[in-house]
Amino acid sequence: MKYRVEFDSIGKIKVPGDKYWGASTERSNKYFNIGDFLVRPIVIHSIAIIKKAAAIVNAKNKDLNLKLSKFITKAADEVIKGKLDDHFPLKVWQTGSGTQTNMNVNEVIANRSIQLMGGKMETKKPIHPNDHVNKSQSTNDVFPTAMHIAIALKTKEKLLPSLKILEKELAKKTKQFKKIVKVGRTHLQDATPLTLGQEFSGYHSQLKKCIIRIEAALKEIYFLAQGGTAVGTGLNTRKNFDKKIIREICKITKLPFKPSSNKFAALAAHDEIVNFSGTLNTTAVCLMKIANDIRFLGSGPRAGYGELILPSNEPGSSIMPGKINPTQSEAVTMVCVKVIGNHNGITMAGSHGHFELNVFKPLIIHNILQSIEIMSDSAKTFALYCVRGIKADKKRIKYLLDNSLMLVTALAPKIGYDKAAAVAKKAHKNGTTLKNEVIKAGLINEKEYDKIMSPIKMTMPK
Repeated sequence: MKYRVEFDSIGKIKVPGDKYWGASTERSNKYFNIGDFLVRPIVIHSIAIIKKAAAIVNAKNKDLNLKLSKFITKAADEVIKGKLDDHFPLKVWQTGSGTQTNMNVNEVIANRSIQLMGGKMETKKPIHPNDHVNKSQSTNDVFPTAMHIAIALKTKEKLLPSLKILEKELAKKTKQFKKIVKVGRTHLQDATPLTLGQEFSGYHSQLKKCIIRIEAALKEIYFLAQGGTAVGTGLNTRKNFDKKIIREICKITKLPFKPSSNKFAALAAHDEIVNFSGTLNTTAVCLMKIANDIRFLGSGPRAGYGELILPSNEPGSSIMPGKINPTQSEAVTMVCVKVIGNHNGITMAGSHGHFELNVFKPLIIHNILQSIEIMSDSAKTFALYCVRGIKADKKRIKYLLDNSLMLVTALAPKIGYDKAAAVAKKAHKNGTTLKNEVIKAGLINEKEYDKIMSPIKMTMPK
């Protein structure tokens, strides 16, 4: 491998000749070689968006040569489009402010700009990673801004569309199953009837509210720290730089970003992200309940509840021929556990903002982007490959309903709670039906029984 020599304030260091990063990145690659999680491309792209916006504003403010601004913008565009993803080797576990990643982007854009201008990369001339690419910025405002941009982009592009696909499929099942009366269950025991459509309407309502919560929390994510520089004061920026750069960011992203009302809070804490993560945590709780209910109701096919027929996507066992497992539900529940765990990490990290800077930024953005990614993917696959294909086993549902002792609840207003309880216990003990025992006891005649004991009437108020 060919190398070139780059330099920084520490001294000289060899860098792979075919890579655009510089000395800072190379040192970080050595000293923070921790684990195998790389900084996500969306974070890199979001930082490049900031660099592009800054170059434009700095040129307009006459703080940056227009020619240099144009080449920085051109190189930044390549990063934003993912053309230079191979030039960002750093791991998540680095300095807590994300300085190494910010410098990685600064160096790549600077060297690529120099190359585009026909210069020599390692010279830092005519474009310097700090003096020009990072002008009017600090890692301390760039990285949190990039965090918010990345979250907003991924939420709008992937998370909300995926959750809405699942929400629509649940709505369809609610309508499709509205006339199918089944046994209700509380405490895992038989309860009074409801329709399968009513049961699915509960799932649909849960998820719809989760989507509303996410959309509401996203509004706080649109406020950006950019312009606060090192500690929130805006040192080394011009007046209204924050407003100007965020206008440019809005143009690039097509999202309604705004300057944070208090840059000190924006740098020192990440309450908005902790809150947003909380909505993902709630959504994970919601999806866990839905996925578990569906796999339990589909259990069997002969020795379980067996009320739902789940799609057969793949063989379920390497040893038991013909076995089909609720794999989509299992995948969703695993994702939910991970999202809940990620939220715990974000909560702890968010609570450790000391003085003017929270130094858990890489962990926070890694966790929340992972949660967004896996929740998006699992919600979509669950919708398309499970919920969409669910069928009701009407024969099994009717059998369980007809043999349910909790239908006796409808008799209680007529014969009284104690007598109704005695009838149910007797029917259970003798292995007979409620109808047989209540008529035998002389508590009600057959005509009255049939009038009262209409399962469909039990699914709604009188």
